[in-house]
Amino acid sequence: MAAASTNRLRILCSSSRAKVSQSGSLFYIGSRGYATTDPSPSATGAAAAAAATAAPTARRRTTFKDQLNAGPSFSDFVSGGNDDAPLDPSEAYALKTAMVGPAGRKKEMTRLPSWLKTPIPDSKNYQRLKKDLRGLNLHTVCEEARCPNISDCWGGDDKSAATATIMLMGDTCTRGCRFCSVKTSRTPAPLDPHEPENTAEAISRWGLGYVVLTSVDRDDLADGGARHFAETVIKIKQKAPSMLVECLTGDYAGDLDMVALVAKSGLDVYAHNVETVEALTPHVRDRRATFQQSIRVLDAAKKAQPSLITKTSLMLGLGETDEQLWDALRQLRAVNVDVVTFGQYMRPTKRHMAVHEYVTPDQFELWRQRALEMGFLYCASGPLVRSSYKAGEAFIENVLKKRRAGNPGAVGEKPVSVDEATR
Repeated sequence: MAAASTNRLRILCSSSRAKVSQSGSLFYIGSRGYATTDPSPSATGAAAAAAATAAPTARRRTTFKDQLNAGPSFSDFVSGGNDDAPLDPSEAYALKTAMVGPAGRKKEMTRLPSWLKTPIPDSKNYQRLKKDLRGLNLHTVCEEARCPNISDCWGGDDKSAATATIMLMGDTCTRGCRFCSVKTSRTPAPLDPHEPENTAEAISRWGLGYVVLTSVDRDDLADGGARHFAETVIKIKQKAPSMLVECLTGDYAGDLDMVALVAKSGLDVYAHNVETVEALTPHVRDRRATFQQSIRVLDAAKKAQPSLITKTSLMLGLGETDEQLWDALRQLRAVNVDVVTFGQYMRPTKRHMAVHEYVTPDQFELWRQRALEMGFLYCASGPLVRSSYKAGEAFIENVLKKRRAGNPGAVGEKPVSVDEATR
């Protein structure tokens, strides 16, 4: 009787496609329980025979392989120096789509166009900047937001031309925009009181001519972190008076006094991104951010310090229309914004908004020309352009130096204290 029960148990284990242990140890078989095995050769042979006759369990087919084949490959993110000539944009777009999925439910997936390829960041300057940042516990939006231009901005042999966008107040934001890969939390870590000094020390050590400061949103702080931001600018100007400083700020929950505080801290360029057209703002940005609030921020910065260059950026490829873009540009010019940039929205993870379309380089060039015709001082426009893209900074740097030559007391020459800035 005991032998018959043992045989039935062996057959049950075999039909569950469990492997028989040669050591007689206890092992788990699915979610039903545990069984012991008899290590004798005869027992092993019986189990093997039962397994051979057991009916195979049907497995549900997946489309994972199809998705891998149709999705971005490693070469879609990296380009070397020996690539073939780029395809025509329309041809590249057509070749990089494929239908994937089970029969009856296939959908089209679009791979990255060739014009969005960037080189792997690997240079002495890149490694040096990264080492200094880690040593001083500093963060950059270049890394946190996975910027595709990091090799270009960090990797130049000429360190005076290198640009790193330092992200102040930690790496965790209190807002959750649907396009951004920066970490979010209602209760991020407290501010590092040494960060303004560490940032100024690192930047002065690098010998850069132009630096961009940005920050996460800190709605948990009464001033949104504006005083911390302003203090950092002041310390940088104390250590490197000739350095040009651009600040890419949040909206400080609409507190225009905090906007004025930062604008008067000695910076040279005040940037605040509207991100997208007004109609899409509720679907793209955190609910606490509005297009009109961003317009008021840019207006307040210019009024607080008229000599400042004001700057903003929009992502394309989110489903915006031409008329919506025209309207956004008209509103920006109405508050005397000087510089605008256009770049391609690129989905950082599957948790974020999908790309509506990949805008071609020709379309980006068209919008650059339109912006200049509307009176913007400068417009950087292209698939890989981001709000702190160094090509734009080179132009802005020249403009600022010319202004300084004509007016020694111009932007950024005489930073005031945080207390003075609030008067």
